[in-house]
Amino acid sequence: MAITPETVAAMARDYTAAWNSKSAEAVASFYAEDGEIVINRGDPWTGRAKVTEMAAGFYADVPDLSLTCDDIRLSGTHAVYVWTFTGHDATTGNPLKIRGWEEWDLTDDVKVKASRGWFDADDYARQVEGS
Repeated sequence: MAITPETVAAMARDYTAAWNSKSAEAVASFYAEDGEIVINRGDPWTGRAKVTEMAAGFYADVPDLSLTCDDIRLSGTHAVYVWTFTGHDATTGNPLKIRGWEEWDLTDDVKVKASRGWFDADDYARQVEGS
């Protein structure tokens, strides 16, 4: 499958649907077998099993997580996926609206080889606290 604006837009649509399905395995299926994600310069989650753990952690923290794709950009095999998620914190019940993005390096078969994800962790913590 060629990496084109159309194939990456379709991938972004399906990736968003995977997050909204609440299936951590569905999210991980968009990654190469040895793909990885690093969030806010943290430790890498490498391999589909670890990506599954990462997604499951988000579902545990925000059980009603709803993701939207706000924009997608492509340059060669590099894409930027801009997103917003809403939901409620599992512990406090406080509403959340978090914006961020992922920078993807894609394989020839349009799987994520590497993702660098970003969001404002301080704003997230403030929203969890209700301030």
